[in-house]
Amino acid sequence: MTALRQASYLLSIEDYLAGEEQAESKHEYLGGVVHAMAGASNRHNTIASNFLVSLVTRLRGKPCQAFNSDTKVRITFPDHTRFYYPDAMVVCHLNPETDHFQDHPVLIIEVLSESTRRADLTEKRDAYLTLGTLKVLIFVEPDEARVILYRRSLPQGGFAVEEYAGRESVIPLPEIEAEIALGELYERVSLD
Repeated sequence: MTALRQASYLLSIEDYLAGEEQAESKHEYLGGVVHAMAGASNRHNTIASNFLVSLVTRLRGKPCQAFNSDTKVRITFPDHTRFYYPDAMVVCHLNPETDHFQDHPVLIIEVLSESTRRADLTEKRDAYLTLGTLKVLIFVEPDEARVILYRRSLPQGGFAVEEYAGRESVIPLPEIEAEIALGELYERVSLD
């Protein structure tokens, strides 16, 4: 996968997707420019896994499906396309099973880290919020039991910001007929 790592030209979407199928590590795609993703800490992965398990459990028997961080989300702008790997997402209108990405997430979760915080809270947040199907975007703090949630507020169509803190707090997710306690997200995670 050397071509992706050393490309000094704009890579086509087709070449990017073909390369990702064979790549040993993940890469995000921003309008032809490819960026390698760094590995995450055990804490980060524990929180992301806990969130995914909670979502899968609550979605059992319902039409929506949770995806882990190996599934990309495609965001199409008028002048370019981006592919990101969120830590988890929920999709109710699924792409074909043979695709390696989803176009219509209703919920996206990003666990923050020092190396990705700036990009997650600016570039990615702004891109995710352009998705017409997105109803909830959640940023999870890794060092304290706290999440920042962007919820589409109807009828305006914009997003309201909510914060939930403390292991006893519960995140209401009526958009997918669920709620999740922060205690579940931070299970097996030592916090200062």
